[in-house]
Amino acid sequence: MLDQLLATAVQWGSLPRLALIRQQPHEVQVRVLRQLLDRAQATEWGQRYGFRERMAADDFARRVPVSTYEQLYPELEKVLRGQPNVLWPGRPRWFAKSSGTTNARSKYIPVTAEALHACHYRAGRDMLALSTHFYPQERLLAGKTLSLGGAHLPNPFRPQEPASRIGDVSALIMQQLPWWAEQMRTPPLALALLDEWEEKIERIAAHVLTQDVRTLAGVPTWMVVLLRRVVALAGANDITQVWPNLRLFLHGAVAFGPYRELFRQLIPDVRMRYLEIYSASEGYFALQDQPDSEDLLLLLDHGIYYEFLPADQWAAPDPRPVPLAAVELHRPYALVISTNAGLWRYLVGDTVRFTSLAPYRVRITGRTKHFLNAFGEEVVIENAEAAVAAASRATGAAVRDFTAAPVWFAVDSASSRGGHEWVIEFASDACLPDLVKFGAVLDATLCELNSDYAAKRDRSLALAPPRLRAVPAGTFEAWLASQGKLGGQHKVPRLLNSRAVLEAVLQSAEAATKQA
Repeated sequence: MLDQLLATAVQWGSLPRLALIRQQPHEVQVRVLRQLLDRAQATEWGQRYGFRERMAADDFARRVPVSTYEQLYPELEKVLRGQPNVLWPGRPRWFAKSSGTTNARSKYIPVTAEALHACHYRAGRDMLALSTHFYPQERLLAGKTLSLGGAHLPNPFRPQEPASRIGDVSALIMQQLPWWAEQMRTPPLALALLDEWEEKIERIAAHVLTQDVRTLAGVPTWMVVLLRRVVALAGANDITQVWPNLRLFLHGAVAFGPYRELFRQLIPDVRMRYLEIYSASEGYFALQDQPDSEDLLLLLDHGIYYEFLPADQWAAPDPRPVPLAAVELHRPYALVISTNAGLWRYLVGDTVRFTSLAPYRVRITGRTKHFLNAFGEEVVIENAEAAVAAASRATGAAVRDFTAAPVWFAVDSASSRGGHEWVIEFASDACLPDLVKFGAVLDATLCELNSDYAAKRDRSLALAPPRLRAVPAGTFEAWLASQGKLGGQHKVPRLLNSRAVLEAVLQSAEAATKQA
């Protein structure tokens, strides 16, 4: 069978490389750094910091500063406007536009040919190899992979150059897929790259009704919207009646735990499998290389050199990341990357903890600026998502989305304690869970996972019980629409020490209620 031959070929190319990453991680990273420095010697950045082929990692760390997006932006703007050889050789034409979850404005990340092929596509083949290796009986490549992404538009910084484009990284990847990979996916590019989200969902749903979809790939938040529309158009009870051969969901961008029950309801088939990927505009960082563990293997041979910033350095004026060899288990680190797209010692904003050092596997814990610490509780996104997942299991609830923020004033009339307010959208307004039980399990799970939170919650002396507010279905989608962030990789900030997002979401809920 052609699909089995393709699966064998992909496995032959990827599985030995993944084995090398597991067995010789430090040697692989040394080689990657040397390749990056060698390629960038003649660039403005390389000349400024004295790049040379045999520059050692510690010398590189001493010479080159750690940069946030804001700090690197003057150089990135030159690249956006077409100046050659600034951060990386040549003139990148493609740029991934991120919503900029560490700040309010959009980020523009170069997507060079090297980044596209040696990072994103290579990691995509690795995930394909693992999927077909884990589940050969499902013949995943005999059907279609339904991938849901964003769109790309002309680069406004180069109006005279139509070939220069800016858009969601998933759209840039799909636009330039090799022919054999394009044959495996659905919908066609003309639909996949539509910019208007509502039209896009409607037309894609109609097109894929008759496809033999065996794999889904995308962000859980938006895949739910599409699956529900497909079920409605088909007049089916669930998606298995439309796609009986559907067996796998490759998901990323948000933690899957809070969505697990929702997907179980949409796809009630015990043969359905889920594998996580960790990719961003800046690169493809990790993937789930064990079907029975949610830990993610750090991809060390994909054009990215890694360093890790300990939590006590996040606010330091002169941050000092540690190399891969110096990381410790279960400590929080912020990712610092140097890449074949010209990002040098770049602070991504994502935080991880290592669950294994041989090989190096991680769990995503959140963002350096997305957490709750208004009262010294230090709740990170990983805590929140695990607590919501536990509460969902305990109450049989299916959560669509949520966000949380501090309550700075008295939560009740008996005290002046602060607290947390959680705004949660469930899958169905007609079947809301017991919110008292949901909140109790959420609270207990946070206490179990986070000693700082537990200390503040002890006898409710410093922190009141969490306040829950259920909002109507469609609330978070309406808020994202109001921000111009429908679809693609856009997602709702889970935790913020500011109430700005939470209040805006509540306003969207109020507007929807009045319209109803």
